[in-house]
Amino acid sequence: MSTDITVPVFPESVTEGTILTWHKQPGEPVARGELLAEVETDKVVFEVPAPVDGVLAEITMPAGTTVKSGEVVGRLDESAKAAPKPPPAATEKCARDGAPTDLRTETVPKAAVVMPAAKRLMEEHGLDARQVSGSGKGGRVLKEDVQKQLDISEPAPALAVAKPKPPPTAPAKLPTVQPVEAGERPERRVPMTRLRARVAERLVEAQRTAAILTTFNEVYMQPVMELRARHRERFEQEHGVRLGFMSFFVKAAIEALRHFPEVNASIDGHDIVYHGFYDIGIAVGTPRGLVVPVLRDADRLTMAEIEARVRDFGERAQNGRLTLEEITGGTFTITNGGVFGSLLSTPILNPPQAAILGMHKIQERPVAEKGQVVIRPVMYLALSYDHRLIDGREAVRFLVMIKELLEDPARLLLEV
Repeated sequence: MSTDITVPVFPESVTEGTILTWHKQPGEPVARGELLAEVETDKVVFEVPAPVDGVLAEITMPAGTTVKSGEVVGRLDESAKAAPKPPPAATEKCARDGAPTDLRTETVPKAAVVMPAAKRLMEEHGLDARQVSGSGKGGRVLKEDVQKQLDISEPAPALAVAKPKPPPTAPAKLPTVQPVEAGERPERRVPMTRLRARVAERLVEAQRTAAILTTFNEVYMQPVMELRARHRERFEQEHGVRLGFMSFFVKAAIEALRHFPEVNASIDGHDIVYHGFYDIGIAVGTPRGLVVPVLRDADRLTMAEIEARVRDFGERAQNGRLTLEEITGGTFTITNGGVFGSLLSTPILNPPQAAILGMHKIQERPVAEKGQVVIRPVMYLALSYDHRLIDGREAVRFLVMIKELLEDPARLLLEV
């Protein structure tokens, strides 16, 4: 019996995608729920799971093919079976200890088989295979089994004891481009990823439709750096996440947005839409292009929750595992070119938002202080804004308020 393999149903905002890769080839056995292929759209990457157990009989749409929602991309043969695996051999420990190795007289516990998609989801949420009951053939753990366990699980209460410090993570690597082969004036032509093409389209749209201006300021970072250094170790022990600078900037931006609601607004035709919530987008560079995952209701998040979500966004963005909902919407965006060494830049708006804040590298500079030249850690800030909605006075005052909040971070706690 043959079963069709179809593209997942896309949301209304996604019309088509491109098959990024096939993880199985014709003739290979597959289990229901196992990852077969990935489809790249202009927003996220969708997984194509196996609908049933069987053997991959045919691939009708190879990698690189443009496909639409629900389209058939291959077929599975349910009647074909995989070759049986040989019985497991006795362990070396049994042989050393003189224990019996006759499998007929010894019961060996059999571990549950975890499908790749389920394994990735468990790793993302720190689940163990023993916590999830498999509903697949032979007790296989499927992705939906993991999701079901996550849905019914409640977050454990915070413990008073110190948590172990997480191992240091390697710095994010820049997207790599394959070198052009040696020769006289060589060239190599490759198609844009769908995400990069969409980003290019939106950036050109922003330049064409908005009246973009940028205002700059500088912030003395010593107070934030000292506060961070003083409480960093205890913060990590208590919350299990590193205390970075982004949470300070998110909190400062939200407080400034409360005072200047037009910066948190957007234009819809001839109307101005003022948003009574604060969904802060955090720009993340990936090998496929720029994505902006959104911190929903960021004003309700603690600094620990902000740091944890930003870190999670960054890790999953590199693997194309962000969901469509996570990168849609937003009322204001923050981008940090400083992680790549940028000292100053003019960020482009993220339509239909009216403003975007650019962070940059912290660098020691000579500054005048009480009639003397001293060395201080300084960061340049840039606020690009849509002059159709935001006047220069409000833009400058907004950025000055962020500067003042960061130079006196106690105000973030007191909300003054």
